[in-house]
Amino acid sequence: MKKFSIQEINSVLNGVIIGTTTHSITAPEQLEMAVETEISFIGNKKYEKFWESSKACAAIVNEDISIEPGKNKAFIKVKNADLAMSQVLEMFAPAPPIFNHEIHPTAVIDVTVKIGAGSRIGANCYVGLNVVIGENVTLYPNVTILDECSIGDGTVIWSGAVVRERCHVGNYCILHPNCTIGADGFGFRPCPERGLAKIPQIGNVILGNNVEIGANSSVDRGKFSSTVLGDGCKIDNLVQIGHNSRLGRFCIMAGNSGLAGSVTLGNGVIIGGSASIKDHLTLGDGVTIGAGSGVAADVPAGKTMLGYPAVEARTALKQWAILKRMANE
Repeated sequence: MKKFSIQEINSVLNGVIIGTTTHSITAPEQLEMAVETEISFIGNKKYEKFWESSKACAAIVNEDISIEPGKNKAFIKVKNADLAMSQVLEMFAPAPPIFNHEIHPTAVIDVTVKIGAGSRIGANCYVGLNVVIGENVTLYPNVTILDECSIGDGTVIWSGAVVRERCHVGNYCILHPNCTIGADGFGFRPCPERGLAKIPQIGNVILGNNVEIGANSSVDRGKFSSTVLGDGCKIDNLVQIGHNSRLGRFCIMAGNSGLAGSVTLGNGVIIGGSASIKDHLTLGDGVTIGAGSGVAADVPAGKTMLGYPAVEARTALKQWAILKRMANE
C-alpha cells in the first residue's frame, strides 16, 4: 500500500499547508466517503459545508477557502484544487497490467511490421502488413491493427480496440477498450436495382498527438481524404464521429454525443453528453454545446448553445422560464 505524509504530497503540489495531521495518507477519496487516513478535495466553496462531517485527515482546497481544517487535520491550499487532485491521483495510481513478454508468442505480427524500441504487444494481438509502431507503444491483449497503419510513440491501446487499414494514430494517444478507428462511414444512396447502394469509403482517420478515445466509441474513415482529430482532443465513451469530420485542437465530446458526416469543429469546442450535430456544419473556436442539444445550423466562435433545436443559451433559458410560468398559470 502506498503511503505519503502531507509534506510529501505538498512537495509535488507546491501549495501552502494549513494545519497539521499526524496521519499517513493512504488514498484519495470523496469527502463523504473518506476515512481518517485519506485525503479529499474541495474545489468549490459550496462544498465547504461538507468538511465538518468528513472523516478525511486532509483536503486539497482552493485558495479562497474560508474554513479551518480542524484538529489533527490539514489543508493544502492551491490555485486549482481539481488540477492538483489529478496530481495526487497519479501519485496513488496502481501499476498497469504486467507484461511477462514484450511481444507475446500468440501475437500475429506480419514480417513487414516495424516495431520501435521498448514497445510491448500482448497476447492474441494482430498487426498487419507494413504497420509502423513507434517507441514505447503498448498494445494490450486482443488489439487489432490492420495494414499500413502507423502508431506514434508512447501510445497505449487497450484490449479489443481496432485500428483499421491506412489509419494513423499520433504520439501519446490512449485508445480505450473496444473503440474503433477507421470503420466505414455511413454512406448509402437509394438505388432502383439494390434498394440502398453502399458508397465506398476510401479515406482514413488521422489522430493527432495526446488524443484519447473512450471505450466503444467510433471514429469513421473519410469517404474521401481523412477524418481528422487535432492534438489533445478527448473523446468520452460511446461517442460517434462521422466520416470526414475535422476536429481542431483540445476538443471535448462527452458520452453518447455524435457528429454526423463532414462536421468541422474549431479549437477548444465542448460538446455535452447526448448532444448531436447535423452534417456539414461548422462550430467555431470555443463553442459549447449543452447536454442533449441538437445543433442544426453553424455556430459562431465563443457561443454557448442549449436545447433541441439548439439556440443561444440565454435565449433557451428565457424560453424555458416562459414555459414554466405558462405551466403554472
